[in-house]
Amino acid sequence: MRRISKIAGIGLGAVVAVTGAAALAVEIGGIPRYDVERVDLRVERTPARLARGKKLASILCVGCHADPVTGRLTGRPLVDVPAKFGAVTSRNITRHSDKGIGSWTDGEIAYLLRTGVARDGRYLPPWMIKLPHMADDDLQSIIAFLRSEDPLVAAADVDPPGATRPSFLTKLLCQVAFKKLPYPSHPIEAPPAADKVAHGRYLVTALDCYGCHSASWQTMNIAEPERSAGFLGGGNVLTDLRGKPIRSANLTPDETGIGRWSQADLSRALRQGFRPDGTPIRAPMAPMPQLTDDEVGALRAYLRTVPPIRNPVPRSLEGDQVSADAPPGKRLYYKYACVSCHGDSGAGGQADLRRAGEHFPNRLALEAWIRNAPGIKPETRMPAWQGVIADADYEPLIAYVLALGQKR
Repeated sequence: MRRISKIAGIGLGAVVAVTGAAALAVEIGGIPRYDVERVDLRVERTPARLARGKKLASILCVGCHADPVTGRLTGRPLVDVPAKFGAVTSRNITRHSDKGIGSWTDGEIAYLLRTGVARDGRYLPPWMIKLPHMADDDLQSIIAFLRSEDPLVAAADVDPPGATRPSFLTKLLCQVAFKKLPYPSHPIEAPPAADKVAHGRYLVTALDCYGCHSASWQTMNIAEPERSAGFLGGGNVLTDLRGKPIRSANLTPDETGIGRWSQADLSRALRQGFRPDGTPIRAPMAPMPQLTDDEVGALRAYLRTVPPIRNPVPRSLEGDQVSADAPPGKRLYYKYACVSCHGDSGAGGQADLRRAGEHFPNRLALEAWIRNAPGIKPETRMPAWQGVIADADYEPLIAYVLALGQKR
């Protein structure tokens, strides 16, 4: 018996030693580096391509790379990346030749977007969207926009405000699960818009909807999206700007998903940020006013063909976290989910609410913006709150927003 116990102890010690050695190797090895293939590509910058590129970049790039301080794609701390992946700061992708990507070739940008590998061989972990399935013309449109004279990508000689420190889990995933994707060996074309189901499937993969709306980041399948665990069934634990957990919605045609939604319901949710019952959809999901009626129709056509998954995802209710004796404006700030996009202090996201008093000449101008921001600035991600916020609530809500600026 003693001999068996001794052997078992030795075996357990060996397992611990091997496990420790493997963990040390992961920690020291860090994020992998890969050999980089040369891609000969020169993108023609036509007006149509620039417009398409800005639309796609507004959906895919702006949310992570736009800094409200610089007003450009100079990078920002991504506090909505779950803490288990480490501290993450997006990079400067303006045209600056040193701090940004101004010195990158079109081929180097395409290679990064397709494979996840930068020109120096660094692999960018899963928080950077990879676009292996995007049509060549759409990918080149994004590159054309990044090369354009648009103010968002104007050269900015600034470093991102923070450093990226990936966690052990991120390093492990990058060494085991998420690796360099192959650069396409053949042209990729988008399905014709007339084929709604096929075009909708293309949009779901090209716009990376499945990444957030499947079961988990750890089990998403970038190479074959539809093989991701819980494909589009929701429940993935995301994080809002306060670091609070929020689960992604079920997009399958089950009754616990969007099975009862009409095209108008889906359009309002995607383009304006409100569910059929009028409740706001909270960050990190942002409205996509750039989507056309035809694109929403294609998305709905495809989503209705996805295998239904019964998964009643609970909603996050930030308003419940405010004490009853809080000032009326603060209670409204939480009730209408302003905190989800702008954080407790108002400084989060793509707009710093603490500067509202500087940007708007008076309270009426600020109220007009809140009521119908897209009518004033069509490309904004700020939804129109007209008809959602009660008329009597504007005054105390605006007073609270302006008071945030006095706390800087």
